[in-house]
Amino acid sequence: MNIVILAAGQGKRMKSALPKVLQTLAGKPLLQHVLITALSLQGKQTKAGPIVVIGHGAANVKAFLANVAKEDPSFGNVATVLQAEQKGTGHALLQALPKLDPQEPTLVLYGDVPLTSKKTLAKLSKLADGVRGQDSALALLTQNLANPSGYGRIVRDADGSVREIVEEKDATPVQKAIKEINTGIMVLPTNSLRKWLKALRASNAQGEYYLTDVIAMAVKDGVPIRTTQADDEFETVGVNSRDQLAGLERIHQLNVAHQLMAAGVSLADPSRIDVRGTLECGTDVSIDVGCVFEGCVTLASGTKVGPYCVIRNSEIGNDVAIHAFSHLDGAKVGHHSLIGPYARLRPGADLANDVHIGNFVEVKNSKIAANSKANHLAYVGDSIVGSRVNIGAGTITCNYDGVNKHQTIIEDDVFIGSDTQLVAPVRVGRGATLGAGTTLTKDAPANQLTVSRAKQISLPWQRPVKIEKKIAVKKTAANKVTAKKTAIKKSVTKSVKGKK
Repeated sequence: MNIVILAAGQGKRMKSALPKVLQTLAGKPLLQHVLITALSLQGKQTKAGPIVVIGHGAANVKAFLANVAKEDPSFGNVATVLQAEQKGTGHALLQALPKLDPQEPTLVLYGDVPLTSKKTLAKLSKLADGVRGQDSALALLTQNLANPSGYGRIVRDADGSVREIVEEKDATPVQKAIKEINTGIMVLPTNSLRKWLKALRASNAQGEYYLTDVIAMAVKDGVPIRTTQADDEFETVGVNSRDQLAGLERIHQLNVAHQLMAAGVSLADPSRIDVRGTLECGTDVSIDVGCVFEGCVTLASGTKVGPYCVIRNSEIGNDVAIHAFSHLDGAKVGHHSLIGPYARLRPGADLANDVHIGNFVEVKNSKIAANSKANHLAYVGDSIVGSRVNIGAGTITCNYDGVNKHQTIIEDDVFIGSDTQLVAPVRVGRGATLGAGTTLTKDAPANQLTVSRAKQISLPWQRPVKIEKKIAVKKTAANKVTAKKTAIKKSVTKSVKGKK
């Protein structure tokens, strides 16, 4: 099957320099959602992939397609054609005509309608099934809306067969009262489509070549027109404004939330979760309010995520507690570990079982073995940390010399006192203790206490006394006011006595 995605529009109401189809929903551009569905529908056996008709912001759309193809080779099969002037949907499809296989039907999708399901499109495609190389039926996806304003109306004959589609700006008052609308998504017999597209005329209120005009042509040619509808209205909703985009985002996120709860996940509030990628959960997982999951995230059984956490491309083990306001990005966390609150795990953070990372602790590109702890105000970067290590508050690994990164190795059973700096490259031997305030620039031997600090001294000292300048100024000002009042009073008294 040929699949053509119309994605040439500007989207003026978005008020953005970015093409409308590159605006994001659930962390992905709208066009990417449509392409993922299209690719899954075509299957890997299809040699020719979807064709994207580009126009406004064509360079940006091409760059996007090149970038996603690097991450997912299946996107490398996507072709583009340019609609240099945006003269309507019929004109857009005409640009793709030379790339279409005439022996296969053509499915038309839209780059700004992101949530149409594979199930719905498969059902639509089945309606258009015919013998290869021969014209089959034309399948049309319609929808009944309580408020059909803005959409083309499906006009039917007395027997219920589709006669034509009338755009709202060209519709009569009677036609505007029709509730069944055209979604624009259709499957067309490609041989007939060639003739119909070349016969289109721009004799309408918009002065555009409407793809919907081919419906009347199909009726005239005796091609059967079959219709179906999506199970959910949101599948056919397009995005033309920021408001519509935000509304569709919330619908999508609520759908994801209900899917999670149906799979056994406990959500404190299903309206306050954002999944911008894939989230896989084991049994008895609980997620508090305001959490954001990006990329590929796995939460194993029994894990609890506190409020307002952001977790991206991370793998979390069984029975992990992630407390409020923690950020995890590219991290791996072992079973029974405790994270946060206010912890940050950056890419390459690899924690074994029973590791504690506490408040305002940052871990980056480091492996931390089982039963180790950094509970307060610490930075562990480019390090290998052994088992049963205690990292005191205020400890940092000084891994960057301004040009290169260097590694710190902390062996098993080490105790690091508070406010310690480990200047990499450096190694702390097994069972060593570092005294509080130590700046370690050389390897610390195993099973010994290493201390590096200035000698403590006490000196005679007189603490300065604070001068209350503001109070003095206020008193002076008050004295001046009092003196002035006294002078005025004396003057008035003298004047009265003179008159007597």
